[in-house]
Amino acid sequence: MHGKERAIAPLACRFLKARVVVPAGLDTDRFGTFSREIPRAGTPLDAARAKIDAALASMPGARIGIASEGSFGPHPHSPFVAIGSELVVWFDRQTGLEVAGAHTGPATHFASMPVTSVAQAIAFARRVEFPGHGIILIGTRDGKPAPECGLHKNIDTMERFESETRTLIHRQGAAWIETDMRAHRNPARMRAIKRAMLDLVRNILSRCPACSRPGFVVTERVPGLPCSACNYPTDVTRALVSTCAGCGYSLSNPANEVGADPSRCDCCNP
Repeated sequence: MHGKERAIAPLACRFLKARVVVPAGLDTDRFGTFSREIPRAGTPLDAARAKIDAALASMPGARIGIASEGSFGPHPHSPFVAIGSELVVWFDRQTGLEVAGAHTGPATHFASMPVTSVAQAIAFARRVEFPGHGIILIGTRDGKPAPECGLHKNIDTMERFESETRTLIHRQGAAWIETDMRAHRNPARMRAIKRAMLDLVRNILSRCPACSRPGFVVTERVPGLPCSACNYPTDVTRALVSTCAGCGYSLSNPANEVGADPSRCDCCNP
């Protein structure tokens, strides 16, 4: 629905030899919308799996299902910084193989705020580079976004944006304005989906040394890299463990660093 094949299909074709077809008329909004009228049930992985199930049900001749799901919110350690996570899932219904790729980073175009004047709204729009990046207008109730009081998507001109904002403010006293996080209206997000797809490609091409199953990826980061000054164990990763989801084979590789910076040491820098 939102043009994600532009980020996914070229890489799937080039590296995985897959011919990607988008199912006609498949409504993925039923699994949740960013604009709140339909809440997402479960985790991003649950949503991606539900999309794959629906796509494969509509295309009995297809062997592989690919779907992506994104999540956005405040950074867990820096609440004033927004962060976005993209997940792309590959499922082979013939073998039951499921492999995922992911990308997490600052979501430069994830923002929202209530406005009580058109001037405020225009300033927000310019800050998020509208109309290059999309904007959604939502009605308000008690100062909070309420889609049932008004919802405007696919606004593509400043003239229409100003008009719809003016109408909501006149009717309700305020409007809720936010960046459109749908992929086809958010170029920054489309780039993140491409990075998640690249991660998926790497994971599929990484095969288990024991059984050759695709998806031999890092499953654990073991802390305890010694401090380079006093040799006290730190919380810095000292080893990466990869485990095969098929046969259970596990391989531990030491981290590239020989010692941790003393700034990360509880003994040198309590």
